[in-house]
Amino acid sequence: MKMTLARKFHLALTAALALALLAGCANKAEPRYSPKELKRFDARAELDTDWREQVGKGLGRATYPIAPSLDNGVIYAADERGRVMALDSRSGERRWQTDLEVGVSSGLTAVAGQVYLGTRNGEVLAVSQSNGEVSWRARVSSEVLAAPQPNNELLIVQSVDGTVTALDRLTGRERWVHTTTEPALTLRGTGTPTVIDPVTFAGFANGRLVTLDNRSGQPLWERRIAVPRGRSEIDRMVDLGGQPVLTPDGRLFVTSYNGRLVALEAPSGEVLWEREHSSYQTPVLVGDRLFTVNEASHVIALDARSGEEVWRNRDLEGRWLTAPAFADGNLVLGDFEGHVHLLDVESGDFTARTRIDGSGISVRPVTESNRIYVLANSGRLEALDIKR
Repeated sequence: MKMTLARKFHLALTAALALALLAGCANKAEPRYSPKELKRFDARAELDTDWREQVGKGLGRATYPIAPSLDNGVIYAADERGRVMALDSRSGERRWQTDLEVGVSSGLTAVAGQVYLGTRNGEVLAVSQSNGEVSWRARVSSEVLAAPQPNNELLIVQSVDGTVTALDRLTGRERWVHTTTEPALTLRGTGTPTVIDPVTFAGFANGRLVTLDNRSGQPLWERRIAVPRGRSEIDRMVDLGGQPVLTPDGRLFVTSYNGRLVALEAPSGEVLWEREHSSYQTPVLVGDRLFTVNEASHVIALDARSGEEVWRNRDLEGRWLTAPAFADGNLVLGDFEGHVHLLDVESGDFTARTRIDGSGISVRPVTESNRIYVLANSGRLEALDIKR
């Protein structure tokens, strides 16, 4: 007998609610947004599978955010038990596989010959892109869920306790540590810092965005993005769960859960515009449009210069969408049932859809040109080509 959409959502919601908070709560939570049934549409493109590979046991019962990373024609992926794989991005041919014997918990970052990742026991590892051997490992304050972020010299790691640690990229030696006071109740997960050579932009579960001097870890400026409201601790959660988006001309876009979407001048923290917007996902900037997914899984296009809404697609409400990616004129999103959706960036209309795996998709797809790499919660990694 086929499982109904409502039943699937109930199972997904039960698992998600059990992992949504780092601290427990006696109140029973009810879903604010029931998942909409998918509607038929006239497809303007097709999503063709080029290759697929199984990455270990997948993201695990806790659905760790172990997003893959693409660098120089190789895609790197891992499972929650510590199996790391390097695959040729064109053919899917396996270059190497290694078992770290430690539980991976963060997304991967592949750059300049290394793959960086974090673990459940508060370690950060650098793995050689050439053969999968561990180059170095370092200890940080607690579990790492955010993908480590590099600049030319440092690797910046944000832990679940709100600590930001700067490590030497070559050796893993600690350079500096910044600590902050986190609320007792937070979303499961942490913001991912945005790092350039001079500074790090880091968002925290207390609703604040801080700019840190990469020479010392000292704050240069701090801005409150979201203000806690309500009586209960749940109502007052204001996590900055996404990653700030930095433009070449020095604008910074920051989302917050139960808060606002804010555009800032990166050097000073001066607010350019702001709007009420609750989201724990990272937006994507394409030209002068900013695309974001709110907590209801509405997909929204905004004028990045003014913050004015250009279009909104509500047809995926309640479907627990991933953060959006961009490929070949389309937004790319995964949902809790394992569908990949393509939306035209100009209109917000659907252009294509396919289903990858019934386990669901919770990490942002990786894209290049007209190719999409999607990792399902089960560990199924699939390379899709957009055909028109």
